[in-house]
Order: sequence, then C-alpha cells, then structure tokens
Amino acid sequence: MSSIMSFLPFVAVFAIMYFLLIRPQQQRQKQLRNELKTLRRGDRIVTAGGVVGVVQKSREDAAEVEVEIAPNVRVMVLRDTITTVLTSTAKPANDAAQPKK
Repeated sequence: MSSIMSFLPFVAVFAIMYFLLIRPQQQRQKQLRNELKTLRRGDRIVTAGGVVGVVQKSREDAAEVEVEIAPNVRVMVLRDTITTVLTSTAKPANDAAQPKK
C-alpha cells in the first residue's frame, strides 16, 4: 500500500502537467492547422520570422502562399511557416469588378 502512495504524487504531477500544458498546446495546434487549411485572399498572417503580411494567392493543395508584405512587394511563403492568422475574412475577396446598379 505504501508503494502506491509513493507513486501517487507522480501521477498527480503528470495529470496537472497534461491539463495545464500539453492539452492546450494540442488544441492550439489543431486550430492553427484548420486556419491554414481555410486560408484565403485578404487574411492577415504572421510568419515564423515575424513578417506580417496579407495573403494574395492561396490554394488548398499548394504548400506555398503568396503574401504581400508591403505595397507592390509580394513573396512566396511556405504554408508551414505561418504561425498566426491575425484576421480571417468571412468570405473570399473578389477581384472582379462589382456590377453598377
């Protein structure tokens, strides 16, 4: 019985670590993967290098995303290097001119 009681603190510490550190990180990674899958034109992102930009071209099956980091300055960024999606557009931006009524 005493061996079980001496092992109990280790189990308690692991349970606390799991619920305070491991599980929230797993949920955040899952959320980021979902955001990267639904990345659209007009979304503001932050790369692993700290570069903030606006997505200009994105395809679901492509590993690269075209990002505008300054006016008329576009770079190709690997989708895996995007660490944060700052703002997400509710609907995709449309390049076509809107019909005048």
